[in-house]
Amino acid sequence: MSFTFKILGSALAFSCVAMTASMQASAVELPAVPEEIKEAGQLRAGVRCDQPPYGFQDGSGEFAGVEVEMAKQIALWALGSKDKVTFTCVTAENRVPQLLGRKVDFLIATLGVTPERMRVIDFTTPYRWGASDVVVKKDSPVRKIADLNGKTLATLKGSVQAKWFEDHMPEVKTLRMNSAADALQTFRQGRADAYTHDAATLVVVADNDKDARLLNEPFQISDAAIGVRKNSEAWRDFLSASVSRMREEHLFRGWVQQFVPQNIQGYYISVFEQAKPAEAL
Repeated sequence: MSFTFKILGSALAFSCVAMTASMQASAVELPAVPEEIKEAGQLRAGVRCDQPPYGFQDGSGEFAGVEVEMAKQIALWALGSKDKVTFTCVTAENRVPQLLGRKVDFLIATLGVTPERMRVIDFTTPYRWGASDVVVKKDSPVRKIADLNGKTLATLKGSVQAKWFEDHMPEVKTLRMNSAADALQTFRQGRADAYTHDAATLVVVADNDKDARLLNEPFQISDAAIGVRKNSEAWRDFLSASVSRMREEHLFRGWVQQFVPQNIQGYYISVFEQAKPAEAL
């Protein structure tokens, strides 16, 4: 090898090392962990227990899902170990009260960013977008959301879907259940003509239930973010930077592949990696 090629090879090697170091440096630029978090030595995360693939409990009762993995990753970056986080099950109705009552330090719980919620809690940088949709029986005459007028709809207490139908389609009778499992059972038993929830949840429902179909008419498209108490700017900023780092390191894709069946992974990857779609309504 000539001296010139040796020089070029050394320069390229140095350049690669420098580039790698630069990328690593940018990846670890997180703000300081707030003192009260360090002193506690353990994070308390509010997560969903009935919302696969985001938050659920597996056959052994262990917490699992994309948002659970997010909380573990935050614990690693904040306190040095993925084990330094405990989980509390929260519902659509009680998650914000749990945060305000200091039962948890933050919410990673399919929490959409809404003006009403922004008045009482703060949000981090969004980590995905979310849309609402409706699932009906395969033989249902309902083909679009407008067809639900005069019908009965299963939904969750305190959910953004319940509020949307209350505001936009008051002729629809809503059965407001305590959990997603209850709402789904109500729909499957025929006590409701349809079931509305996050589109991501309903993609799984329609895939698992061959007697159900998704309307595929997204509405109420919004961002999902981590929720924190007001006046917690340092903690909020740490969590926002953590979300940015997760995106930079492409962690969301790996978590989706871990928890989502291969045939529907594309939808979930899109909500983390692609821009929000146009709203159908």
